Amino acid sequence: MKNPHNDVISLDFEADEPLSERTERYFSICKEKLGLVPNVLKAYSFNAEKLNSFTALYNDLMLGASGLTKLQREMIAVVVSSHNKCFYCLTAHGAAVRELSGDPALGEMLVMNFRAADLDPKDRAMLDFAHKLTAHASEVDEPDRQALRDAGWSDRDIWDIANVTGFFNMTNRVATATDMRPNDEYHGQVR
Repeated sequence: MKNPHNDVISLDFEADEPLSERTERYFSICKEKLGLVPNVLKAYSFNAEKLNSFTALYNDLMLGASGLTKLQREMIAVVVSSHNKCFYCLTAHGAAVRELSGDPALGEMLVMNFRAADLDPKDRAMLDFAHKLTAHASEVDEPDRQALRDAGWSDRDIWDIANVTGFFNMTNRVATATDMRPNDEYHGQVR
């Protein structure tokens, strides 16, 4: 998928059309806020409809109203991506965990083994659930949901934990299948 805007993945097909004004504006906002346009967005830009669907879902899950903080959502992204060994998401979301937590070691621990991190019981329960849902989805049952409730999560929070977990399981597979590479800038952020 060669993208005329940047070669970020290795499948070979062309964009349906040039970037729309809306997409150009969105990319400009990314550059302003993040200092870069994430390669995942560039990869999806081969088709404006797919890019818009991806960004709408991402923005809702990761930035929308929730009982989960932005950091907690990023922590889920890293734990899921660690199990799936998704190079793109580990790099990008590991950098986000380092930035949001102000703790470079936390980002690295979550990448390598989240159980090594000194987490409060509520975050530990959240990550245990996300990991089980990723590694053994068919084994998730009511005691797993109850463990989240016992740790202080509401049923709405469980919905959000499950949706963030599911989203990153999907994106990990797409990134891995297409050999999507993270932006070089992520590697040195908040070290």
